Amino acid sequence: MKKTNAARMLESSGVSFDLWNYEVDPDDVSARAVAAKIGIPPERIFKTLVARGDRTGVMLACVPGDSELDLKALASASGNKKVEMVHMKEVLPLTGYIRGGVSPLGTKKTYSVYIDESAFSFDRICVSAGARGVQIFLDPKDLSQAVGAKSAIIAKPD
Repeated sequence: MKKTNAARMLESSGVSFDLWNYEVDPDDVSARAVAAKIGIPPERIFKTLVARGDRTGVMLACVPGDSELDLKALASASGNKKVEMVHMKEVLPLTGYIRGGVSPLGTKKTYSVYIDESAFSFDRICVSAGARGVQIFLDPKDLSQAVGAKSAIIAKPD
């Protein structure tokens, strides 16, 4: 079982979680593919996306695997006029994580985190543990508390 910075961060905070490993297909790192591999509905697996606001800079957004990020809603929730996704080549230098393995936990630098409020309708959700092939299964309230996240409606149907 692979320990990641995200898992270590939760352990040091005393947060209860499970790590789930799965076989990675480098050609499909989508949340839907991961959900199918670990056997949970895609709306319970939250992908972490890296965005940049015109006023607040880089932020992380966690949205369900069966949705996409609503940039206008994220802009509104984060106090920005405009938000855009960061370019793929910036993801690793900004977060310390590669595409398909971005976690809201244990990033290189601390960023604001926004979690779609649908997360709180579940007792437990999955997020990346910070490496492809490893997911963290935990209470969304614990995740929110661990990263100081703000909850908002930021997802729209895929």
